[in-house]
Amino acid sequence: MNIRQIINSKGKRKLSMVTAYSYFQAKMAEEAGIDMMLVGDSYGNTILGYENTLPVTMEEMLIAVSAVRRGAPNTFVIADMPFLSYQVSEEKAIENAGRFIKVGANAVKLEGGAEVAGLVKKLVDFGIPVMGHLGLTPQHVNVIGGYRVQGKTDKSVKRLLEGVKLLEEAGVFAIVLELVVEGIAKKLTEETSVPTIGIGAGRYCDGQVLVWHDLLGINTEFSPRFVKRYANLRKDIVDALKKYNEEVKNGEFPGPENVFESGGFDE
Repeated sequence: MNIRQIINSKGKRKLSMVTAYSYFQAKMAEEAGIDMMLVGDSYGNTILGYENTLPVTMEEMLIAVSAVRRGAPNTFVIADMPFLSYQVSEEKAIENAGRFIKVGANAVKLEGGAEVAGLVKKLVDFGIPVMGHLGLTPQHVNVIGGYRVQGKTDKSVKRLLEGVKLLEEAGVFAIVLELVVEGIAKKLTEETSVPTIGIGAGRYCDGQVLVWHDLLGINTEFSPRFVKRYANLRKDIVDALKKYNEEVKNGEFPGPENVFESGGFDE
């Protein structure tokens, strides 16, 4: 899938997107036919164990993006620009976005509306595709006072409508809408010509994205209403590890089928 196909999908079919942070995650998502993979700064929460996304660095994200590209050579990959990788200056933002493209990303994603529209235009003008992100913007968590649903007040709706318009004019190819009241997300989707990708934004967006660890039931400590668990892998993984632990301690593993009989290294 490419930029043109993503844009042209609007009104014709829904887009699927999932986060991915490693080679095998990407490999499996590509095998499943997922349209797009987001190497999200949620890498900080899900892989590195940070409290939120703010500590994630460019160096950490570059490792994840390059691993995902190796695992999914044929899938559209978006790199999340981490906190302070694009806010300091336009020059730094362009440099960092370019680093993601060089290691295999097809596009970058950054948070915000009016405050980033000028930067988005610059990036697009320089040949770097950009996905927007409105609604709950996790990098602003300290300003907005937590993870709150957006679009509940006239002021919030006005800001969202303005943001969608400005991002579209700046040249984004799609916009993530996170934790937005469903009716407002529907209105935003109808008022823009680019696809909207919802996460906690209801049924009327042009596509959906979920975090790998949430949809597979690995992160059971986080259970927001908008997440649907398609598996319960945490239990399966813990059960497998328990079984391994028991077999090692009781001498059952390794068994005869797991050892080499000859003195050399031949099969």
